[in-house]
Formats: sequence, structure tokens, C-alpha cells
Amino acid sequence: MLFTTLFTITGTILHSYQQATFRQVGGDFHGGFKYITKEILDTLSKDPLIKESGARLILGMPADVPFHKAHVEVSYMDEVCVKSSFCIPDVGSLPKEGTNEMACDTRVLKLLGIEPKIGQQITITYRLGLDTNSAKSVTDTFTLSGWWNYDAASYASHIIVPLSYANNTLASYEKIHEKDKTGSWTLNVYLKNAAHIEDDLNTILERNGYQSKDQSTNNYIGIGINWAYVGAQLSQNIDAGTFILILLLLLLIIFTGYLIIYNIFQISVSNDIRFYGLLKTIGTTGKQMKKLILQQALLLSTLGIPIGLLLGYLCGNILAPVIMSTLSYKNVFVTTNPLIFAGAILFSLVTVFISCKKPGKIASKVSPIEAVRYTERTNVKKTNRKNKEHLNLFQMAFANLSRNISKTVLVVISLSLAVVLLQLTVLFTNGFDMEKYLQKNVVSDFIVANASYFQTNADFFSQETALPEEVIKDLEEQGTFTDSGRIYGATSNIKEFTEKDWYYQLHGKYNDKDTVTQMLEGEDTKEGLVTDDAQLYGMEKYPLDQLTVVEGDLSALYDSSQNAIAAVYHTDDYNVLEPDSHWAKVGDQVTLRYVDTMEYYDPQTGEVVTDITNVDEASLALRPSTYRDITYTVAACVTMRHSMSYRYYGTDAFVLNAKVFQKDSNTSGIMTYLYDTTKETNAAMEAFLKDYTENIEPTLDYESKQSYMDEFKEFKNMFLLLGSVLSAIVGFVGILNFLNAILTSIMARQREFAMLQSIGMTGKQLNQMLVFEGLIYTAFVIGISLILSLIMGPMFRKVLESILWFFTYRFTLLPIIVVTPIFILLGIVLPLVSYRFSSNHTIVERLRKSE
Repeated sequence: MLFTTLFTITGTILHSYQQATFRQVGGDFHGGFKYITKEILDTLSKDPLIKESGARLILGMPADVPFHKAHVEVSYMDEVCVKSSFCIPDVGSLPKEGTNEMACDTRVLKLLGIEPKIGQQITITYRLGLDTNSAKSVTDTFTLSGWWNYDAASYASHIIVPLSYANNTLASYEKIHEKDKTGSWTLNVYLKNAAHIEDDLNTILERNGYQSKDQSTNNYIGIGINWAYVGAQLSQNIDAGTFILILLLLLLIIFTGYLIIYNIFQISVSNDIRFYGLLKTIGTTGKQMKKLILQQALLLSTLGIPIGLLLGYLCGNILAPVIMSTLSYKNVFVTTNPLIFAGAILFSLVTVFISCKKPGKIASKVSPIEAVRYTERTNVKKTNRKNKEHLNLFQMAFANLSRNISKTVLVVISLSLAVVLLQLTVLFTNGFDMEKYLQKNVVSDFIVANASYFQTNADFFSQETALPEEVIKDLEEQGTFTDSGRIYGATSNIKEFTEKDWYYQLHGKYNDKDTVTQMLEGEDTKEGLVTDDAQLYGMEKYPLDQLTVVEGDLSALYDSSQNAIAAVYHTDDYNVLEPDSHWAKVGDQVTLRYVDTMEYYDPQTGEVVTDITNVDEASLALRPSTYRDITYTVAACVTMRHSMSYRYYGTDAFVLNAKVFQKDSNTSGIMTYLYDTTKETNAAMEAFLKDYTENIEPTLDYESKQSYMDEFKEFKNMFLLLGSVLSAIVGFVGILNFLNAILTSIMARQREFAMLQSIGMTGKQLNQMLVFEGLIYTAFVIGISLILSLIMGPMFRKVLESILWFFTYRFTLLPIIVVTPIFILLGIVLPLVSYRFSSNHTIVERLRKSE
């Protein structure tokens, strides 16, 4: 029952987590090859390492109302891809070729306000040109052929169209940018197993002349690994320490089961020791005695294991959904994997065989005389007691535990493991530093912007997505602000002047050298420098205060009369500065070109082309025609949190004072508005924003600090709950072992207790001695747990700090302090209860029973 319950709970949690993650990832395939041509797809799909594959042709995404707050993708999928992406219609069917049919999930229909009904006419506007700033809108009317229920765990919704429609749409579309994903294919694959997904994908590429490491080469193909496969993650990242940890956990499970079964058979042998002695008198050999106990164990196993499997499975099915619901899982997938039962049976049988060995040995070696007078063997050496004629009860209790040191050690270890496991769980979750987490992700209590700002694959910031001043006025009328500020974004083309070497270094991360050289030909030059696109922010005082200064001083940026600028550097996930992420240093001169108008020209002749009506745009290039160059002095090098940035990267970034930005760029588009409120009014402001962005200004959206805090607490509680459940299971087993050890000791010493009482020891004294034994157990458990916690705490510190960037080591003994009174209570109650149930006869009856 223990093994089945444990495996069912663990299996259900892992399976449900995996299924939920499948939906977050977008499918249950092992991995995939991203953004490739049809020819490459046909080549790779034939590789022998691929068991099955599904193809998807990407068109675009709707971004306007009502899709501005949802991630919706329009694409063609073949049958395998539809199945692996959980897009099989619950009602109706997939769209037929040669038609304008479509299938989608219920979220799409709900956003459109359309009743799910086969044959409904649906008009959708979506954009071609993903990940570019030159999207092309397409509006078409489709016939609904089918739909499926939207899963809240899924990040994206899908609109599936026929391949014939996709090809017709792409026939009149021409890619301008290399990063444009429209018209590219994705090949999702199932491998023979999920043990080495990344290695297998790279092997497939190498066999066909491609690679996934260097993006700057022509044979680069991006790969995707489905991180929902826990086994794949372990096999890819497992090291000696992780392997040892898993091995220790398995040994712990076997060990706890062993202790229970061992003590049960120990009690059985102790109770029936006279029976085994009598068997010896009629000629039963030691080998036959061992066989007899083993057969008894197997008979009990034949009856007990099926019952245990059933009860364990039922308990697991009851407990697993309860645990999952506390982790905010919408769907629980109870697993009925036969391996759970096979594993539980195997674990139980192995444990039974091991546990029978010592009791069988005791029974086989006992003589008839020893059997009649059997108590417990003692390992205590005889001592000179001339000066210790009167041993006190505590000394007697200690001596009793020393009779069978191995059993005492097993019980102490069993209980200590539960305490240490709980201690490490609390140590782990107690180290989750919300300040670090918020510091990396959160700038202010609230950020308000156009809904597209918060969406992935959204358009670049423009005047159309700027935040109106009227909205800020509405927010300020709530009257609960403690601080606030605007961040202005560039709505016109802005370029910087930089060295050629830096241009190659920056763009060489994503393109090969020939492509960068071709890109460079379209840039202007000035005094040995070349132009390149740049990101520019204009910030008021409050947002400026949120920047982290790496070098220099921001004071000049607070003064709108100074010509100062800050260079924005990047950090990694652990907030460590990447020193090569920018070229500008404090004191350097930065020249920015503010472009007012652009012109088409022929790159072959350099001539300006004013009429492009009958000209192929692909043969032309764009360049600034009217512009202003302004030079600034770098006052500081800073880092910026992602939540206050443009949220897309690839070019150098700079920050100006808000007024300087507006004056020099001749633009005043507000990208985001940041503000803090009082702690007492946070909840009211959250409610106001929710209603405001849904009903009054639905094109807007917001992020709040509270949402990040809730997300962090849920993440923390997940580990705390799982660790506590595991600790509770191990602790329960430890308590059972403690109870078994006490029962075994009391039942084996019934004659001894009767003799002590016959020579004057009172029942109260005997109870006190047994309580002392329980308290000595408790003292050893707490002591061992404390020592192990002090040793293992610092060991875990380095590992956890290297894995979790928001972890801060905080040592605490709270779990040990909390469990100490519980263990003291158990140390008192269990011996008394056990003795009471085993001593229902008079002293004379107990003495006669052993004669």
C-alpha cells in the first residue's frame, strides 16, 4: 500500500504536470525543427531516427481587437501535427482542401462573440510578416468546419486553415526580412524515445548537412526541445550528484518499507519463539525453519499485496487530485500505468525477502531451552557493578536500548530521515527570495500600456499603440499614487553611429558574415562610422530611478538642460552583467540620427525612386532622406529590467531625459506608464484596472506587482507541499517503525518485566522506564537530525544558488523545533499504549507463560 500510494501520487503529479506542460509548450512531440523550407522539411522527415513527424505551415497572427490580449496563430497543420498539438475538433471536422473553411478553439469563438455552430461565417483580419515591422494585413471570411474546447493551460489558440488556402495567400506575399516567420514550416517529430532528445535532433541535422549551434552560418536550423519530458531533462542534465540523490531516494523508499516488514516479522518470531523451539525438538532443521518463515511471508504477501495495491491505488487517486488542486492545476490526469503496480509488487517482494532473512536466522538458531526463556539478545558487555548496585530507571532504559544496537540505530535513522527531509524542504522554500524575484521582474506596483506591449510577437511600438494622456488622467483621478512616471518610446526611425567591427559583432550573433556585409551596404557612413538601428527611451524621474547604474552617474539625466545619455547593458538570468553587450562607455560621444522621412533608391545606381507603382520593391532599398544628427555624452552605463523595456532586443539601447527625448525626436508617444500606490489601496486599484481595461479601454492592459507575487507564492508553495507530503510519508513510516520497535521490545521482554514486578518494581516505575526509552529515542532522533541538517545545509546552499537565481540561503531550525514536542509526545504515549495492550495478564500468568 505504501509503495502503490507513493508511486500513484508521484506518477499522477508527474503525469498531470507533463500534460499541463505539453499544453503550455503546444504539443506532446519530442522536439522540432523551426522555420525551415518545404524542401528541408521533406529531407529531414525521412531520417531513420524519426519515428513519426507532423508539419505546420505558419501564416500569421491576428493582433487587432478582439485578439489584442490573446496569442492566436493562423496556420496549416497536417493530421499528425493536429493530433500532437491537441487541436482535434470535438465537434465537426478539420477544414477541407480547396475551401475557405477553418477550425479553431472555443476561446477564438468567444473572443469574436460567435456561437459555436458548424457553417458559421467568420471574418478574421490577421497579419503576415511575423517578427518584422512591416506586417501585411489580410482579411478573409471563413466557414467554421469544427472546433475544440480551449484548455486554460495552453498559451496559444489556433486557427487551422487548409493547405490550399495557405498557398494561395502566400503566393502574393513576399518576404522582406530574414527573420520573417510567415511562410516557413515547422517539423515536429517523435523520436524512438525521449532519453536524448537534443542529441538526437542534432544528429539528424548533422547527417543532413545542417547544425543548430552557430546562427551566423547558412546551414543553421533552430531546434526545439519539448521540456515537458522530465526523463529527457534528467538524461540531458543529470550529473553525479543528481544521480546519487535519486539513488538515495530509491534506497530510502526500500529502507522504510524494509523496516516496517522486518519489525512485523521480528514481532511474529518473538511471539512464536516457543513454537519454533518445539519444532526443533521434533527434528526440524534450521533450513526448514527459514523456509517455513519465508513461506509464511509469501502467503501473507499473496493476500496482502493485492489488497495493498487496491487500497494504495484508491488512496493515491484520492490524495493526488487534492494535492494537484492546491497547486492550481486545472486538469488532473490520474495515471493507471501498469508499471506502478509492477514496481510496487517488485519492491514489496524484494523487501519481504530481505526482511525475512534475519528473523528466519533467529528462529533457525534458537534451541528449545532458549526459546522458552527468550527475551532479547544483549550486546552490552558485563561491567563491574560493585559501586552501581542500584541502577536508576534512566540507566535501565538506556541499557535496554543498547541490547539491540542495530535495531535502535535503524529506528533512529528512520525517524531522523523524515526530520531532515522536512528540514531541507523548508530550507529550500525558505530560500525563495521574493525581493530578488520581484527586483528582476517588477519595476512598480502597476504598469499600464497598450495591450500589444504585453504580447509576444507583437508589432513594434508606434504612435498607434501609444498611451493617451487621457488614460493617465483617469488613473491619477483615483488619488492613491505615491510615485509615477512615463516612459516614452520611439515612433520614428532612430539610428546610431558605430564602428564597423561592432556592427559585425552585434549582427554576427544571428547572421553569417556575408549577410552582415550585405546589410552594411545599406547603411550610411560618417567619419569612418556606420549607421545602425538603435532603441531609444525617454524617461521621467521615477523610471530613471529604477535603472541600475553600472558605471557613471545618472544625475545629468535628471536635468533636461544637459545633453547626457545612458547606455543600456544586458544581464543574464542571475543578474550578472554582460560586459560585451554594448560598446559605449562613460565619457564616450554617441551620435544619434533622428530620421524624419525615408526614400526608396536603387542600390545598383544610387538613384532615388519616387514612383514605386510598377517597380519590384525587393529590388529597392530604403535610406533616410531628411534627418537630424545630435551628439550626446554618455553619463552612465546602466541595466534595465525587462518589464520596463521595449521587450524585444537585437539593437543597442540608450536612455534620455523625457523632455530631451521629446525635443530631439519631435515625438511624444508614451510607451508605458509606471506608478506605485499605497499598500491599503493596491487591491482597489487592481479591481479598477481590471474593469477599466476590460470595459472602458479594452485596447489597454496592465501588469501588477501582486500578480508576480501570487505567481511566486504558488511556485514556492508547490515545492513546500510536495516536500511536506514526502516528509509526512517518510515520517509516518518512521513512526510505524518506532511503534514496531517498541512493541517488539515489550513483547520480547514480557517475562523480564514480570520478574521485575515480582521482586518489587511497581507498574508506575515500569511505565517510567518505558517512557525514558521513548524519550531517549526522541533525543537521539533530534540530535542526529540537527547534526545532519548542519552538515547538509551548506552543501545544498551552493547547489541551489547555482540553480535558482532568486535563491538566498537562510538557515533555520524551525522544522526541528516544531517536530521536537511532537516526537516527545510520541516518545511518551507510544510506549505506554504499547505496554498496556501487551500486559493484560497477571504477573503469575506471564511468568507461567514462559515456563
